[in-house]
Formats: sequence, C-alpha cells, structure tokens
Amino acid sequence: MKVFKFGGASVNSVERIKNVAAILKEYQHEQLVIIISAMGKTTNALEKVANAFYNGDQQQALQLFDLVKQNHLTTAKYLLVTTYNKTYDQLVNFFTEAEWLLHDKPVRSYDYYYDQVVCIGELLSTCIVSAYLQEVGMANQLVDVRDILRTNDVFRDAEVDWEVTSEQLKANIALNNGPAMYITQGFIGSTDANESTTLGREGSDYSAAIFANLLNAEGLTIWKDVEGVMNADPKQFADAEWLSELSFNEVIEMAYYGAQVIHPKTIKPLQNKQIPLYVKSFLDVSLPGTTISRINGKNLPPIKVIKQNQVLLHLKSRDFSFVGEAPMSNLYNIFASLHITPNLLQTGAINIQLCIDEHAEKVDQLGAAASELFDVQVQKGLTLLTIRHYTQATLDELSQGKKIALRQQTPETVQILFA
Repeated sequence: MKVFKFGGASVNSVERIKNVAAILKEYQHEQLVIIISAMGKTTNALEKVANAFYNGDQQQALQLFDLVKQNHLTTAKYLLVTTYNKTYDQLVNFFTEAEWLLHDKPVRSYDYYYDQVVCIGELLSTCIVSAYLQEVGMANQLVDVRDILRTNDVFRDAEVDWEVTSEQLKANIALNNGPAMYITQGFIGSTDANESTTLGREGSDYSAAIFANLLNAEGLTIWKDVEGVMNADPKQFADAEWLSELSFNEVIEMAYYGAQVIHPKTIKPLQNKQIPLYVKSFLDVSLPGTTISRINGKNLPPIKVIKQNQVLLHLKSRDFSFVGEAPMSNLYNIFASLHITPNLLQTGAINIQLCIDEHAEKVDQLGAAASELFDVQVQKGLTLLTIRHYTQATLDELSQGKKIALRQQTPETVQILFA
C-alpha cells in the first residue's frame, strides 16, 4: 500500500488536475491513499476571509468567500460532465458550512474561526478531484478526514490523538488484497466535539505521514513542482542543486530551520517505522526525485534556508540578576502556552535574545507575557539565514554587506539574523 500527497500547485488548474489523474492512472491497480491540499492559493484567500470576518467586516468576508466559491465552481464546470450535478451539491454543502459561520459574529478566538474557514479549501479540492477521477474511469472513495483524524482543541496547531485516529482509520478505510483508491484531505482534523482543526500551515505533508504510519505503508510519495529536494529555494538561489538522497535526520534539521520542502513534523512518523519518503515532480514523472530514508547522504553541498519577516526580542533582566534556571523555565512556559517555537535563541549573563516569526498577535502576546519578567525591546523586519554544511566561501558571500543583528555558529550550522 502506498500513500501519495499532492500539494496545492498540483491541482491549481483544470490542466493540473488532469495531470494528477494521468499520474494516478499508472497506479490504479494498487492500494492507494491520496492526500490532497487546497487548490493553488485557496488557503491564502480563505485566510483573508477569516481576517475580514474576525475584524468585523462581514460584507467583505462574504464577498471574498464568494470569489473562492466561483473559482471552484468554474473549475468543476470545465472538468466535469456526468458527475457535475452531484459534485455541485457536495460543493454547496461545504460552502454552507462556512457561510453559516460568516453570517454570525465572532465570539471565540481568532484561531478557532481560522480553522473553521480555512479547512474548507481542502474539502473543496478533494471533492472536485475525486469526481473527476470517477468521470475518467478511476473508481475511488472520497473520505472526510475529519471523520478520521482526531485532535485536541488547540486551533491552528492541533495535536493528533493517535489512538483514536488509528481506530477511526480502521473504521473508514478498508484495505484488503485488491486494488483500492481513497481520496482525503491534508492539513485538517477535528476535535471530539466535531469542530474543525488544522495541524499548522502546510500541514498536509504531516497528514500524509500520519496515514503512512498508521497504515504501515511501503512508502510515502510527495508530488511537487520541483525535481526533488534542493539545497536551497530555486526562487531565491539561482545555483540551487538537486539532492538525490537525504537521511531522515538531515531533513528534520532542514525542516526545523525553515526549509519549505517538507513540513517539520512529517519525518518522525516515517522514521519511527522506517517508511521511505519520496519527493517527486508531478511535472515530469520520469525524473528520479529525492529519496529520504535512514541512509545518510554523502558529500552534501551547503544547504541554505532564508526566512523572511522575523522579529528579534531583546529581553533584559530588570535588576541585573543573572538569567538563570527560574527565568528560563518561566520563559519556556510562556513559549508553551502561546505555542511558539523560537527560530533562534541566545542567552547572556543578564539578557536573552530570541527570534520568532512575525505573527503580530503572537509577538504582542509574547512581549506582554515576557514584560512581566524582563525589560522587552522588539526589532521587526529582519531576515534569518541558515546554512548547514557551510563553507567559508558560502558564508562570506551570503553575509557580505549585511547589518547583522544576531549570529550563532556551530561546526555544522551557522545562522545569521540581519536587517
């Protein structure tokens, strides 16, 4: 049994959806569980809907959501003939799921409403893809992942209840010795109160890894618009190189430092059962892609990761006492309560400097909580550069002329935060 994951770029147009069908046709006599993301920039569009709603602009929220609706209905019209009417009814049910909420007023947290709105994107895309596969002769079963993937109620960063999810998986997906194809969603789950949750931005990779783990898959393939894992984002570095093999450990490090190719939580469920991960190109299936397994890749080039929109918080002891065990323990408790993971943290005798992503609400909450313990200064608009397996030449080239706010270096990895 194989698990496939197709990201948003692979289903962002009629032509791309047809391409996905062509890929799956080669595997239709096998057992497949297929995880599909929201189409193209749908998640971004739905984030704008959630923002408008939460900010009290109901009319704008509904107008923005109508654009999402029309885009999906247009795609369905161009793709479907015999299954269009049935698919239209399914899509309307999902539209209604969001619209009943948008006609109300926010009384709960932003994160709650974010999850209820944004999860619709995956439900819409899988509905259309499943219908198109049926139309071209590929039998499949569409499954609402919220009936399977059980989480806690930490909205926007939910944790999976593995035991309940395993039980629900057995109840909803019946794999026997014959061919079978199931289509379901990435990124989303639900609480035991049937409230939608999300696993964190770009969490579809993680969803696929959860399924692969619980189904004891022979492999997980993530289909992307690149030839495989690169040592840098080719949109940022013209000299980016393709990597044929990587170890689980290396990819965990890359993901931790912000490489966008694999979601940070994806590797552990695979590594625990030694399930190989293949990153392949949906644009050219003949390319070998990248294999990620327990085997260590050799002679890796410098791996470069850039994270924009970073914030540096300067925390200083108020009475010049040392930053010891108690203040650090309190600080980490704050991180846990706000679900914040620093991208870079450095301590001195009486000060701490920490770098996080620039999410305005999180920054404000962290600053307010930390100000009860420290004097706090905030520096915004920074960029974090991480280089693994760096050479001096690479380091000199990428740091030249930069106004460095913070630097951290080990024999393996260097991080530079600059304005």
